[in-house]
Amino acid sequence: MQLFFNPNISDSDDIFTFDKDESRHIAKVLRKKIGDTLHITNGKGWLFTSELIVADQKQCSAKIISKKLHKKRDYKLHVVVAPTKMNDRFEWFLEKATEIGIDSITPILCDHSERKVIKTERFEKIIQSAMKQSLQFYLPELHPLISFKEFIKQDTSGQRFIAHCEETERKSLKSEIKTNSDITILIGPEGDFSTKEIETAIAVGFVPVILGETRLRTETAAIVACHSVAYANEQLL
Repeated sequence: MQLFFNPNISDSDDIFTFDKDESRHIAKVLRKKIGDTLHITNGKGWLFTSELIVADQKQCSAKIISKKLHKKRDYKLHVVVAPTKMNDRFEWFLEKATEIGIDSITPILCDHSERKVIKTERFEKIIQSAMKQSLQFYLPELHPLISFKEFIKQDTSGQRFIAHCEETERKSLKSEIKTNSDITILIGPEGDFSTKEIETAIAVGFVPVILGETRLRTETAAIVACHSVAYANEQLL
């Protein structure tokens, strides 16, 4: 199944018209014809099965044949991670985390951060593409870039962890995960969180954790965290 994404389609729609760029992709690149079936999601859980009724490069239209609302996961995973110095490494994380299963991502600026600017529009497109490729129907939310100091003041529910490399008391993330529970995990930059940041997070209730026996890159640590949470919850299926 090939999945299209459009945030503007609604469960009340009977006919849907694609914008110019998407219409060109459907009609010219994919060479879809009238009568062909298209599968569309709005990233809010809905899967729309439709039939192409107008196949024009400037404006394609489809008739909605059926619609299904997919159930959300029983937990929410929020990864709060410092953007990496090399942009492509962070983009790799966004793609793979979306494929594995994640609900929201917050890029943070830390004391040791080297990258202080992100390409939000490009990141959004990578997340959308990964959602379509992995045939998922809920689009992960990418929050604006925020400083560690500002983020730590926010209220967060569920389990809260901070992964760091300092040789202090830490628990294994895998052993601490509670299934069907919302989880927020902080992942630091290449230079790790500063001692002050770690102490601040612990003071407000974040549990210090270790992700494995080896030292991991920022993007790898974030992926390991995503997989650990997904794997723990999949054992219930």
